[in-house]
Amino acid sequence: MMFSFSKYDFRRTKKVYQKIAKRTAIIFLIGLLGHLYGTLVHGREIENFRIMGVLQRIALCYGIAAVLVLRFKLQHLWIILIAALIGYWQLLLWNGGYELETNFARTVDMVILGSSHLYKGTGIPFDPEGLLSTIPSIMTVLLGFFAGVMIHSATDQVDNVKKMLILGALLIVTGWLWSFVFPINKQLWTSSYVLVTGGIAFMVLAALIWVIDINAVKKPFYAFEIFGTNSLFVYAASGVWTNTMLWLQVDNRSLYSFMYTDWFVPLAGNMNGSFLFALANVVLWWLILYIMYRKKIFIKI
Repeated sequence: MMFSFSKYDFRRTKKVYQKIAKRTAIIFLIGLLGHLYGTLVHGREIENFRIMGVLQRIALCYGIAAVLVLRFKLQHLWIILIAALIGYWQLLLWNGGYELETNFARTVDMVILGSSHLYKGTGIPFDPEGLLSTIPSIMTVLLGFFAGVMIHSATDQVDNVKKMLILGALLIVTGWLWSFVFPINKQLWTSSYVLVTGGIAFMVLAALIWVIDINAVKKPFYAFEIFGTNSLFVYAASGVWTNTMLWLQVDNRSLYSFMYTDWFVPLAGNMNGSFLFALANVVLWWLILYIMYRKKIFIKI
């Protein structure tokens, strides 16, 4: 976000806002279509398909964070981040606590989206990518923007790595201390989770800058570069492929079940077979992305 907006010198023009709105809408729509496809191929009622999801959350976080970045100065963004994380904590604390059945994030989703459109993998309608918990998720995006600012404005990479490591450590410690009263929880995307994961991300990024940019060790990371060039495409396409495997039938079983039980379990047992099955899917998609990379096919929104 920092690097893309710097091309426009952070100008708040109609064209820039239109690009943000278009990108937000397209990513959200891709997520919706993915859920709709899964609903249709599995024969579920279309009235009950899930509205929110990972791509939908990414879309909302990107759109709102982009507007915040354009409208506010850096120091004000830090104030917004702190206020939002504390405010989210208080909303949950005084409105049902952190339990699955009673938390305020679930209540908001039940009222606005309806129970029939929520994720049901936990046994009851509850969406880990719901509306209210998108607020702290936006703060995660802002932390990423802050990292981009540090990289973009750095005059000394070694010194910048040190600063990122220090900031990462401070975020982790602060999040850990906060977790004693506001537990680290991914499904609720709690404020302590934002700080701890953000701190880890800062430290990992600092380490990668040290290894790749400063010491020029690049070859071991080539495989990850392939995934990064078409990350949105591979996420959406792999979801469609998984639903397709679950839909196609082989010997009265889904193709997914057939491949796992007849190919990978005999080869390595249940646990290791599951790992190999997952690894095979990763390799399959890496090969597809590698071909796209070599042909310079990069799908952007």
